[in-house]
Amino acid sequence: MYFTRLGYKQHMMKRNPYFIILLLIATLFTACKKSDLVQENDFNKSFKTWLNFKSSSNNSYRYQTITVSWGGAKTETIITVKNGKVIGRSYVEKRINRTTNAMVVYAQWEESQENLNSHQEGAKTLTLDEIYEKAKTDWLLKRKDAKSSFEAKNNGMISSCGYVENNCADDCFIGISIDFIEKL
Repeated sequence: MYFTRLGYKQHMMKRNPYFIILLLIATLFTACKKSDLVQENDFNKSFKTWLNFKSSSNNSYRYQTITVSWGGAKTETIITVKNGKVIGRSYVEKRINRTTNAMVVYAQWEESQENLNSHQEGAKTLTLDEIYEKAKTDWLLKRKDAKSSFEAKNNGMISSCGYVENNCADDCFIGISIDFIEKL
């Protein structure tokens, strides 16, 4: 008769005061799970900004990635995306002329939708959706042997994301550097 009036849960709580304590401890452990991402709050804020930009631009934009080598070479790749699909890529590589110390264009080309990815050089043809996904699943993962970083200097959107392995001397950044993002 006792179980029918109070119910089983009430009976357990009255008979075993540790039930509530165990329930609270279990809740705390599941609520305090640590993140695997470095700078997760900055990433999430930037990702929300990206989603707003994506909506306002009809998922049509272009962005420029850059690489700079300790030896003086610099590359610029512009990726053009229309309605969420990459439709073009252009590339410029510049190197320092050791005689004049001036930057000189070493290689330059453009690809349209018809010949996309026909060159080996240049940044991969990724959309910003794919870049944010790669940041979340690879570049910003906590690592014991590397230091990760994230910046959002493109009006709140991603500008630099990646990691550098410990004890690496030259050109060690694994990730992406984005100089600008603009609507088409």
